[in-house]
Amino acid sequence: MKITYDRTLCQGHNRCYSLAPELFDVDDEGYSILILAGPTDAQVTVDVPAEHEDRARLAADNCPEYAITIAE
Repeated sequence: MKITYDRTLCQGHNRCYSLAPELFDVDDEGYSILILAGPTDAQVTVDVPAEHEDRARLAADNCPEYAITIAE
């Protein structure tokens, strides 16, 4: 499974961090950081470890801006 995070769409609600802290963190400006990719100002796509796939889906399903997408 791959997860794509588009920082340009993020509005800083941090639902992803609340639901999947093993995958997301928050930067100094209040926007999410995909831990597997590190800080970025753009779109990134990375592989999700199998043990975190359920949390990745949960984060994507709860992002109000659709800044997180999943590809199986």
